Amino acid sequence: MSSIKEVARLAGVSVGTVSNVLNRPELVAQETRVRVQAAVAQLGYVRNGSARHLRAGRSRTIGVVALDLSNPFVIDVLRGVEAAAETADLNVMVVNSSKDAAREARLLEMFEEERPFGVLITPVNAEGQDRRLGRLVARGIPVVVFDNSSRQGRGCAVAADDVLGGRLAGLHLRERGHRHIAFAGGPFTVRQVEERHQGLAGAMAPGDRLTVIALPDLTVATGRTAGEEVAGMSRADRPTAVFCANDLVALGVLQELTRHGLRVPDDVAILGYDDIDFAAAAAVPLSSIRQPREQLGHTAALMLLEEANQPDFHEHRQVIFQPDLVERASTARTR
Repeated sequence: MSSIKEVARLAGVSVGTVSNVLNRPELVAQETRVRVQAAVAQLGYVRNGSARHLRAGRSRTIGVVALDLSNPFVIDVLRGVEAAAETADLNVMVVNSSKDAAREARLLEMFEEERPFGVLITPVNAEGQDRRLGRLVARGIPVVVFDNSSRQGRGCAVAADDVLGGRLAGLHLRERGHRHIAFAGGPFTVRQVEERHQGLAGAMAPGDRLTVIALPDLTVATGRTAGEEVAGMSRADRPTAVFCANDLVALGVLQELTRHGLRVPDDVAILGYDDIDFAAAAAVPLSSIRQPREQLGHTAALMLLEEANQPDFHEHRQVIFQPDLVERASTARTR
């Protein structure tokens, strides 16, 4: 790992000048700035924002890159992370990628500089994931992927079996007599969305009809858009059930169908995913595919602690939890 002294030596300047370029570039002449920046790039130097912690031994902070902090599911996962961190006398710093790959890259670069105890992350997508997370690992920072599969089986990861979750949804709706089912979710570049749809499609029988309502995001607002689309269909074309990629979408669908005078589940049944607290408290309590939210976060944090504290004995592994169906009024049998 290169040092600031090596950068200064290569650029032919003092350590203080390198520090000024990194922290107060306006104080340094442009020609000198360019020379120092070229040396930084050539050596791959990353300034250490946590030198004080490292002098004491190690940072006591776990960095968490969450995919979407507006989703209550993520908040529940973070409760599990915090519980594990607290028992180890560690702090937790949570940042939000907002499902933006460029923002995620900047956040990972920040953690690379700060050198935390370890990093937990739900990646935006697989592209570039190996390289970005590999840089952290190369600098001795353990990484665990949560609510997602790991880097092609490399490294530790904790997730739920979303294909199974989608299949459970399809089997339940078919058992309730539904043969025309809509799937509301997106974007399909999100692994969870694709796998939940895949599981549903696999549960359908020949002669069944599957309608896809593609959404740009998984929110109550996009759920309302899906609900409006369903409500606007003729009775012959309207699906008798909607499987939503998460509970927020399901809540939006419920609101919009109700606004249009359609009865749930008599006219259209609704099934969500995640089983957040709001699902049971909805005007028509929502059936949902439940994931062990806090357990998922707790397990991911424990795996990170194990790798950080016992690197010579730690073995990378993938932990996959099995979801289960929670039946409520929104898919109740009506005939």
